Amino acid sequence: MLKNFWYACEFSSAVISKPKQIQMLGERFALYRNPQGRVVALKDQCPHRGAALSLGWVEDGCLRCPYHAWKFEADGTCSHIPANQPSVPIPRRARVDAYAVQEKYGFVWIFYGDLPEAARPPIPALPEFDDPGLHPIYYETKVNAHYTRTLENAIDFAHISVVHTGTFGNGFDREQTIEEYDVSEEAWGGNANILFQQYTKPKGFLKYVVRPSSSQVRAKISFYLPNINKLEVSFASGRLINFGTHIPIDEKTTLIKRVQFRSFLTTPMADPLFYRTNAKVSREDSVVAESEYPYAIPHNLADEVHVPSDALSLAYRKMRHRYLAMGWGIDSQNQLAHPNGHSIESSLTLIN
Repeated sequence: MLKNFWYACEFSSAVISKPKQIQMLGERFALYRNPQGRVVALKDQCPHRGAALSLGWVEDGCLRCPYHAWKFEADGTCSHIPANQPSVPIPRRARVDAYAVQEKYGFVWIFYGDLPEAARPPIPALPEFDDPGLHPIYYETKVNAHYTRTLENAIDFAHISVVHTGTFGNGFDREQTIEEYDVSEEAWGGNANILFQQYTKPKGFLKYVVRPSSSQVRAKISFYLPNINKLEVSFASGRLINFGTHIPIDEKTTLIKRVQFRSFLTTPMADPLFYRTNAKVSREDSVVAESEYPYAIPHNLADEVHVPSDALSLAYRKMRHRYLAMGWGIDSQNQLAHPNGHSIESSLTLIN
């Protein structure tokens, strides 16, 4: 896991005045909106007896602990302890960590790290979120896998014709070859473009959407550190864009919050069709991601074999390793003991 980045951790619509707990990076965070509508993020652990502050209540823009009603300001300092006599000072250690927050693109972003504001990596530019010609749907999937595996799965070209034969990959031959492609790298991410020449046999509703008479599908796949992927697909009838933030709950669990945009069938009446398809795609990917071992991608690039079609995922690994080498890593360990079996469980939640 990486520090010193902005993490898109929750849909903005899910954060209200009532405190909400989220789990990320092996920690618990309490999110709530103050009376001015701004999101506050505090460590969800009272320094007194460890109670979850998210079980408390908001009062005058501050968060009250559910156990003894200690009052915490938005900056994490404790300003009132009801059980204390007025003459008793509040201990200096009576405070919790507070985190910088931005709301952008319909997400709450938390900065987790110790860099000064001017030195922090930016939130990536995502113009599709502001495009009125695109219709979005929102959903999330919980996967029993390390976030590096789920992210790498999302930026992999070559698995589509193998893993997704029951969904959008059904238009390819299973032994689809991938032409060598170039990777463009930026300071905090990378992308690659590929032209699929033989998308000729889509089944189901895809044969009406893709219109395979041209047999060409263009795809651009991008990643942004620490945990974001984007897939842009262009075909005869329009565009489809998938955005995902792979939230590391802990070393073995990832919550993927996704937004899918489409320029065709933009009526909300078509949303259930896309929700069902995305649920099936998520299950197909989860089965594979949950089987991978070691859980996290190895620190040593030579521990796994790479081929030309892995160029984008290899660029992600190298870039991630550069920041780990700079001391930006917060992994408790890279490899966990493998169980006797692996659980293949995932759930998809629709966000209205």
